[in-house]
Amino acid sequence: MPTLNKIRWAWKKHHGPAPADRHPTSSPSVPPRTDLTRLRLALTAFFAMDGFLFAGWVVRIPAIKEQTGAGAGALGLALLGVSAGAVAFMMVTGRLCRRFGSHAVTTASGAAMALSIVLPPLTHSATALGLVLLVFGAAYGSLNVAMNSAAVDLIEALRRPVMPSFHAAFSLGGMLGAGLGGLIAGHLSPTVHLLLLAAIGLLVTAVAGRVLHTHPAPVVPERLPASPDGPQGARPSRGRRLVLVFGLIALCTAYGEGAMADWGALHLSQDLSAGPGLAAAGYAVFALAMTAGRLTGTVVVQRFGAARSLTAGGTTAAAGMLLGALAPTAWAACLGFAVAGIGLANIFPIAIARAGEAGGSDGVAVASTVGYGGMLLGPPAIGFLAETSTLPLALTTVALLAAVAAVIGYATRQAHRPDRPDRQMY
Repeated sequence: MPTLNKIRWAWKKHHGPAPADRHPTSSPSVPPRTDLTRLRLALTAFFAMDGFLFAGWVVRIPAIKEQTGAGAGALGLALLGVSAGAVAFMMVTGRLCRRFGSHAVTTASGAAMALSIVLPPLTHSATALGLVLLVFGAAYGSLNVAMNSAAVDLIEALRRPVMPSFHAAFSLGGMLGAGLGGLIAGHLSPTVHLLLLAAIGLLVTAVAGRVLHTHPAPVVPERLPASPDGPQGARPSRGRRLVLVFGLIALCTAYGEGAMADWGALHLSQDLSAGPGLAAAGYAVFALAMTAGRLTGTVVVQRFGAARSLTAGGTTAAAGMLLGALAPTAWAACLGFAVAGIGLANIFPIAIARAGEAGGSDGVAVASTVGYGGMLLGPPAIGFLAETSTLPLALTTVALLAAVAAVIGYATRQAHRPDRPDRQMY
């Protein structure tokens, strides 16, 4: 059992005098509330910018496809560059955050994403497009890990489960980026449009990044690792297992998001004879419901706790997707998609936050990589199952994985509970 003196010595070695050795009114390790508010606003801006830039790129894919002359197969391979670059750099970013700090990596990744978004419209072949999308994907994946790692540190200092609000900002940014892109796509070339987005991204990075630079990441004393001499010396291996478990939960929900984005509208038009407007509305109501769920996510987690929120969210999403996949009418299917969006809304943010709690920036990197794999797996898995059976039956796998997330959430309800209740943020 580590003695109090040993703990104080370890804390002084890394961070200066321990809190107990300071004046009672002094706490340099945890910034004042006003500084925490500024950090929260800056991180919210990065999350919103991430969604805004990515959505802006997505709405220009048809124009860039025409510019490169790529067929459907070649374009599909080129688009894999985003996923490949993101997955490759997610694990690297965890180590970079540990070496340079999550705030510095967030700012650098934000600038890199803003700059790399101008590259796709400069290409004139599928091969060149795939190569530049590797760069864009690397910046996108790196930014996601870094800003989520910074958010985990801030959550512990705030002692409030605000991770869903950050992901709500991402969703709102995506909706704004898609809406703006739809309005100006017919008036601006992809090059001019994405240059405009790059300028906006760099401006946000400069302003929000300055806040992150002037306000270092909060250092919470309670996050000091337990001494390996004590009975809690085995916690690192347990933490790694928890990170993988939470990564699996993230995968289950990301699978559903990817499947809905690629197959929801097709199901409405192909299987339920919906018109173009109603078919497009299917994904829109899903996205709106998910955004609304994330905006209220902090209150939900504070009221019911992470485990109950995961279980209820997975159960709700499973019921909604069963209705969406098997409903006899397009309107009923849209209702099911909305229910599924509400259910899935907070599962991913909670899973990433708990992975960060268990494993720090490396935990966020691992869980993000595993979770992102679900978004990659969803669309092709649905397509394969639709060919061998039917699309409605294939979409029921989204409900199945949502139910798996609910079961895992319930099974891990006792996991990673700290010794002091006031430290339990998720």
